[in-house]
Amino acid sequence: MAVDSVSSTTSTTSSSSTSSSSASSASASASLDYDSFLQLLIAQMQNQDPTDPMDASEQISQLATFSQVEQTIQTNTNLESLIAQSSLTNASNYIGKTITSADGDTTGVVQSVEVTSDGLTATTTDGDTITIGSGITISDSSSSSTSS
Repeated sequence: MAVDSVSSTTSTTSSSSTSSSSASSASASASLDYDSFLQLLIAQMQNQDPTDPMDASEQISQLATFSQVEQTIQTNTNLESLIAQSSLTNASNYIGKTITSADGDTTGVVQSVEVTSDGLTATTTDGDTITIGSGITISDSSSSSTSS
Protein backbone atom coordinates (compact mmCIF):
# COMPACT_ATOMS: atom_id res chain seq x y z
CA MET A 1 0.00 0.00 0.00
CA ALA A 2 2.88 2.40 0.70
CA VAL A 3 4.02 2.06 -2.90
CA ASP A 4 0.63 3.31 -4.13
CA SER A 5 0.91 6.49 -2.06
CA VAL A 6 4.44 7.03 -3.34
CA SER A 7 3.15 6.71 -6.92
CA SER A 8 0.53 9.38 -6.33
CA THR A 9 3.23 11.65 -4.89
CA THR A 10 5.27 11.14 -8.05
CA SER A 11 2.41 12.19 -10.32
CA THR A 12 1.72 15.24 -8.16
CA THR A 13 5.33 16.45 -8.28
CA SER A 14 5.64 15.87 -12.02
CA SER A 15 2.45 17.82 -12.74
CA SER A 16 3.61 20.68 -10.51
CA SER A 17 6.99 20.81 -12.22
CA THR A 18 5.44 20.93 -15.69
CA SER A 19 3.18 23.80 -14.70
CA SER A 20 6.06 26.08 -13.68
CA SER A 21 6.95 28.59 -16.37
CA SER A 22 10.09 30.45 -15.35
CA ALA A 23 13.57 29.06 -14.91
CA SER A 24 13.88 30.21 -11.32
CA SER A 25 10.70 28.43 -10.29
CA ALA A 26 11.76 25.42 -12.37
CA SER A 27 15.09 25.42 -10.58
CA ALA A 28 13.40 25.62 -7.18
CA SER A 29 11.02 22.89 -8.28
CA ALA A 30 13.96 20.75 -9.35
CA SER A 31 15.54 20.96 -5.91
CA LEU A 32 12.24 20.00 -4.32
CA ASP A 33 11.83 17.20 -6.83
CA TYR A 34 15.38 16.01 -6.16
CA ASP A 35 14.56 15.71 -2.47
CA SER A 36 11.34 13.92 -3.37
CA PHE A 37 13.27 11.62 -5.68
CA LEU A 38 15.66 10.62 -2.90
CA GLN A 39 12.73 10.02 -0.55
CA LEU A 40 11.07 7.86 -3.19
CA LEU A 41 14.29 5.93 -3.79
CA ILE A 42 14.65 5.26 -0.05
CA ALA A 43 10.98 4.25 0.24
CA GLN A 44 11.40 1.98 -2.77
CA MET A 45 14.42 0.31 -1.18
CA GLN A 46 12.66 -0.08 2.18
CA ASN A 47 9.52 -1.57 0.64
CA GLN A 48 11.07 -3.85 -1.97
CA ASP A 49 10.57 -7.59 -1.95
CA PRO A 50 13.58 -9.12 -0.12
CA THR A 51 13.43 -12.20 -2.33
CA ASP A 52 13.58 -10.09 -5.50
CA PRO A 53 15.48 -6.87 -4.72
CA MET A 54 15.78 -4.00 -7.16
CA ASP A 55 18.85 -4.09 -9.36
CA ALA A 56 21.54 -1.64 -8.23
CA SER A 57 22.25 -0.61 -11.81
CA GLU A 58 18.59 0.37 -12.21
CA GLN A 59 18.83 2.60 -9.11
CA ILE A 60 22.00 4.24 -10.41
CA SER A 61 20.39 4.74 -13.81
CA GLN A 62 17.42 6.51 -12.20
CA LEU A 63 19.75 8.74 -10.17
CA ALA A 64 21.85 9.59 -13.26
CA THR A 65 18.76 10.45 -15.31
CA PHE A 66 17.44 12.75 -12.63
CA SER A 67 20.87 14.38 -12.27
CA GLN A 68 20.87 15.12 -16.02
CA VAL A 69 17.47 16.82 -15.75
CA GLU A 70 18.70 18.93 -12.85
CA GLN A 71 21.81 19.97 -14.82
CA THR A 72 19.67 20.90 -17.84
CA ILE A 73 17.52 23.18 -15.68
CA GLN A 74 20.67 24.85 -14.31
CA THR A 75 21.99 25.33 -17.88
CA ASN A 76 18.71 26.99 -18.91
CA THR A 77 18.95 29.33 -15.93
CA ASN A 78 22.49 30.32 -16.93
CA LEU A 79 21.42 30.89 -20.55
CA GLU A 80 18.57 33.16 -19.47
CA SER A 81 21.02 35.17 -17.38
CA LEU A 82 23.35 35.50 -20.38
CA ILE A 83 20.49 36.65 -22.63
CA ALA A 84 19.47 39.26 -20.04
CA GLN A 85 23.03 40.60 -19.87
CA SER A 86 23.15 40.78 -23.68
CA SER A 87 19.88 42.74 -23.71
CA LEU A 88 21.30 45.23 -21.21
CA THR A 89 24.37 45.73 -23.40
CA ASN A 90 22.18 46.30 -26.46
CA ALA A 91 19.95 48.70 -24.52
CA SER A 92 22.84 50.95 -23.54
CA ASN A 93 23.81 51.34 -27.21
CA TYR A 94 20.45 53.00 -28.03
CA ILE A 95 20.64 55.86 -25.50
CA GLY A 96 21.22 59.24 -27.13
CA LYS A 97 20.37 58.04 -30.64
CA THR A 98 17.38 59.08 -32.72
CA ILE A 99 14.80 56.32 -33.12
CA THR A 100 11.80 56.07 -35.42
CA SER A 101 9.04 53.52 -34.87
CA ALA A 102 8.30 50.85 -37.47
CA ASP A 103 5.15 52.67 -38.63
CA GLY A 104 7.04 55.98 -38.87
CA ASP A 105 4.61 57.83 -36.57
CA THR A 106 6.89 58.26 -33.54
CA THR A 107 10.40 59.74 -33.65
CA GLY A 108 12.65 61.01 -30.89
CA VAL A 109 15.96 60.82 -29.09
CA VAL A 110 16.21 57.82 -26.76
CA GLN A 111 16.40 58.91 -23.13
CA SER A 112 16.06 55.47 -21.52
CA VAL A 113 15.54 51.84 -22.44
CA GLU A 114 13.55 49.34 -20.40
CA VAL A 115 14.42 45.65 -20.61
CA THR A 116 11.47 43.33 -19.98
CA SER A 117 10.68 39.71 -20.71
CA ASP A 118 8.85 40.92 -23.83
CA GLY A 119 11.93 42.76 -25.17
CA LEU A 120 13.27 46.29 -25.19
CA THR A 121 11.17 49.46 -24.97
CA ALA A 122 12.73 52.87 -25.60
CA THR A 123 11.45 56.07 -24.01
CA THR A 124 12.22 59.26 -25.90
CA THR A 125 13.01 62.67 -24.43
CA ASP A 126 9.42 63.68 -25.37
CA GLY A 127 8.01 60.84 -23.23
CA ASP A 128 6.94 58.64 -26.15
CA THR A 129 7.59 54.88 -25.96
CA ILE A 130 8.76 52.77 -28.89
CA THR A 131 9.07 48.99 -28.82
CA ILE A 132 12.45 48.05 -30.21
CA GLY A 133 11.90 45.39 -32.84
CA SER A 134 12.06 44.78 -36.56
CA GLY A 135 11.39 47.78 -38.76
CA ILE A 136 12.53 50.52 -36.39
CA THR A 137 15.08 53.05 -37.62
CA ILE A 138 17.95 54.16 -35.43
CA SER A 139 20.07 57.07 -36.54
CA ASP A 140 23.14 58.70 -35.15
CA SER A 141 24.19 62.26 -35.80
CA SER A 142 26.36 61.11 -38.73
CA SER A 143 24.71 57.92 -40.07
CA SER A 144 21.51 55.90 -39.94
CA SER A 145 20.72 52.20 -39.86
CA THR A 146 17.65 50.00 -39.83
CA SER A 147 17.20 47.30 -37.23
CA SER A 148 15.94 43.93 -38.39
